[in-house]
Amino acid sequence: MKENKKELRLPNIGLCILLDLIGMATYIFPALGEFADVVWAPISGYIFFKLFGGRLGMIGSVLNFLEEIIPFTDIIPSFTIAWFIRKKETDKLIQQNEKVLQKRQEGKPVMNV
Repeated sequence: MKENKKELRLPNIGLCILLDLIGMATYIFPALGEFADVVWAPISGYIFFKLFGGRLGMIGSVLNFLEEIIPFTDIIPSFTIAWFIRKKETDKLIQQNEKVLQKRQEGKPVMNV
């Protein structure tokens, strides 16, 4: 039987918070801020995709790019929100794997979870 292995990357929460703070830092320099957003938005989108990967990385990178490029939306902590989404996915996957392992140890047949 082929097992469906799903590997999720969970980046460091400190890095996610730091990247959100960098995105919000453009509010410090109001005149320079919007120009900095034009530079930071594609970089931020690329970093988001590389950090999270998969479907969350693809969708999130586009939303992150838009969040950085649209004026006055920099306050949204997109990296940190994505971290919590990925953390929940990871915890759910770990819980499912523990159930499968427990059933195997008990000698019960394992159904797809």
